[in-house]
Amino acid sequence: MPESKRGRAVEHAMEKKPRAAAAAVGDGGGSRGEASGSSEGGGLVERLPEALLVEVLGRLEVDDACSAAASCRALHGAAAAAISAITTIDLSAFAPSNAILSRILEGNGAVRSLTVNCSLLDDSAASVIAKGSLGELSLLKCSFRMSFFMAIGERCRNLRSLKLEVADASGHPGFSTCLAPIYAGCIYLETLWMKSPLLDPHAAYYETGLPFLPSNLKELLLQPVSHSRAKTVFPRTTSLTKHISDSLESLSLVLDTITDELVMLITGNVRNLVELCLEDEPVAQPNLPEDLTNVGLQALGLCHNLRHLSLTRRYCDFRRVNDFGILMLAEGCKQLRAIRLSGFSKVSDAGYAALLHSGKDLKKFESIADSGLVSISQLPKLTLLDLAGADITDAGLSALGNGRCLISSMCLRGCRRISSNGIASLLCGTGTINKTLVSLDIGNVPRISCRAVTVIAKNCEQINSLCLRNCLLITDSSLEVLGSMGRDSNKCSLRMLDLAYCSKLSRNFLRLFEPPLFRGLRWLGVGKNVVQRRGCSPTVAELLERKPGLTICGNACDMGCRNKCHPDIRFLQ
Repeated sequence: MPESKRGRAVEHAMEKKPRAAAAAVGDGGGSRGEASGSSEGGGLVERLPEALLVEVLGRLEVDDACSAAASCRALHGAAAAAISAITTIDLSAFAPSNAILSRILEGNGAVRSLTVNCSLLDDSAASVIAKGSLGELSLLKCSFRMSFFMAIGERCRNLRSLKLEVADASGHPGFSTCLAPIYAGCIYLETLWMKSPLLDPHAAYYETGLPFLPSNLKELLLQPVSHSRAKTVFPRTTSLTKHISDSLESLSLVLDTITDELVMLITGNVRNLVELCLEDEPVAQPNLPEDLTNVGLQALGLCHNLRHLSLTRRYCDFRRVNDFGILMLAEGCKQLRAIRLSGFSKVSDAGYAALLHSGKDLKKFESIADSGLVSISQLPKLTLLDLAGADITDAGLSALGNGRCLISSMCLRGCRRISSNGIASLLCGTGTINKTLVSLDIGNVPRISCRAVTVIAKNCEQINSLCLRNCLLITDSSLEVLGSMGRDSNKCSLRMLDLAYCSKLSRNFLRLFEPPLFRGLRWLGVGKNVVQRRGCSPTVAELLERKPGLTICGNACDMGCRNKCHPDIRFLQ
């Protein structure tokens, strides 16, 4: 069993079987039952070699190992040994308390990768999180102070990747300066993510301290950051001192405005850039010189090693970029494998076609019109396609359904001209997409009906993530078919389902998610309208009691609720 899968099961064990989990990862306390309902069974297990028991329990899901731990002393000791050897632990799906986190991590000296939802933790959690074995650390929804980061810097000397999602830095002025101990102590740090979704990049309290970033970083993500502060990462200097631009290979910035000046600073200073992701959300249409034009696209053409490029603008568009800028980009960046463009309203299919034909190894493309789908369908290495809001029709989907692409992730959100017939053409064609597709977003498409859901259930048994939000024709009957997917093989791949604002679902549609339907589902989006209903059967609390591994979101978040801090939905009903 993959280590990451075993790690993700820890939280389900802690919720689903708290007594067993306590016995497995605690200090020896807790009651133990009979091994097999009889003393003879317990005696047989006691006589087996401990190494064999550890090997067997190490192959189980963590919650199953915890259940076995409550059976007898031999299994208790073996389970504790197996859990203490997990190298990858993901606790992002629920928020552990200090006590629960201590039980999980206290005896583990082998963990290499750790992801924790920190919304219920305080600075004292550093005593169990800061482990010398850590190479990757992701802290979600955190609000720690200097003492916590000092402990990380002192003990995690081998840390190479640090990802922070700050819950609220407004209450912690100079939050970024708290990272100085990590910069000093973690000398091998190569990846740094700082995400603060609740912040205004111009706010006075948001002092990023960008000039003090470690010089050996290879991957940097900042969200949000103003373009004026981002420019300080790439100063015009002739100093011989090693700078971050010498080692940086991947850069992701969520800005207030993408400008030509910033793009030219990046392309002129970062010589080894392989991945560049720039996103902005200007409050109004930018004016020159505070905007991106063909000049900025031409500068990007100087990055001959660029493999992944994402340029997106929300709410406004790049009105000063046209086909000429895209052609210059295509001429310079011939090694592109993944492209995401959004907000380029002045670019025609001719410009997009130039990008398609320039990248022989293109695997991902986002932003195209219906006339370009025939060309896209012949890209054998394409795995991700984002057509959100595109002016495509069922005919375009038919071309994809009969094409050669091995698409695993596809977004059709807001494509108002497609219908259930188009989904049928996509998944019932002669191509392979129905065998490779694992993530599909068809939200906000008014003509998606129960037929589309039935086609997905019957032709895409490997589907892992499905968004149906705001599809107003979806009813309970189609959900029942979807929930029964994989019952014959006793294996359902669907893990995340978004049904926010599907208004035609019945008052009691949550009954469709009770066992044995939707086995394996981990996240369900229902929207605020469901949370506010009274007298439903079952209630959200009752369903979560029967399915403790399930997370239900009533806040209309996108898949997974990442970067969001919400109260328990059971207390909102």
